[in-house]
Amino acid sequence: MTAAFPRLDLWWLPRAVLLGLIAFIIFGPLANLVLWAFAEKWYFPNALPLEYGFSYWERVFSPRGNAMESLSNSVLVAFLTVALSLALAIPAGYALARLALPLRGLILLSFLIPQAFPNLTVYVNIARLFYEVGLNGTITGVVIVHTTHGLVYAVWIATAAFAAVDRELEEAARAIGASALRAFRDVALPLAAPGLMASAIFVFLESLDEFTGSYFVGAPDVSMLPLLLYTASSGGNYQIASITALLLLVPSIGFMLVVERFLRADVLSRVGH
Repeated sequence: MTAAFPRLDLWWLPRAVLLGLIAFIIFGPLANLVLWAFAEKWYFPNALPLEYGFSYWERVFSPRGNAMESLSNSVLVAFLTVALSLALAIPAGYALARLALPLRGLILLSFLIPQAFPNLTVYVNIARLFYEVGLNGTITGVVIVHTTHGLVYAVWIATAAFAAVDRELEEAARAIGASALRAFRDVALPLAAPGLMASAIFVFLESLDEFTGSYFVGAPDVSMLPLLLYTASSGGNYQIASITALLLLVPSIGFMLVVERFLRADVLSRVGH
């Protein structure tokens, strides 16, 4: 009789290799970024930095550094962009969700126009126009440019958020004497608030990371973190560039976790409908 050998299940091997490759693609650049942020000396062909320290962090946040001004400008522009985008998106999203508008799908698609053309050619012409009216090199000009991109997220998600609110709840409020404005304020708006919060976070992150519009419209008068990152990396100062990238990365990760909490499945299912 021949001894029965246990059958080896090797199906886990390709799956483990695939998961390892995906993890390397995602976390490899992040690990390299963190290493550069704390590296004092790192030369080829060394696989790891020769010295670690915080001297570049001190340089970034020193009074002579430009990081704090860039950070404050980036945050200010992002908040103003969120405020302007929501001020336009809430009435637009409510109208698109509740009213039987002709060409409703075409109206929604029109908000994608800024994304349909190469950013470089669009922003060069916008910079020329803004220079003629005195908006080039101003916070206001940068906010307007960022809003054109932020409206894509704000309007589409706001429309989906209001469409997910049961129309009968507003009708019930109207039936007991509430005006249309009060029914919107007390019923529709609070119920759509999680979706609107998610759209605000998307707009904030889009503004915080926007480079091309900030460069052509804001530079050199309005210093922002993406511009600082570009200047440092193009000059070969990878430590400063990595620290700046981490400053942009941390709020992005934190806000995306918040988005996952607020953006419900019923809202996502109505995006674009």
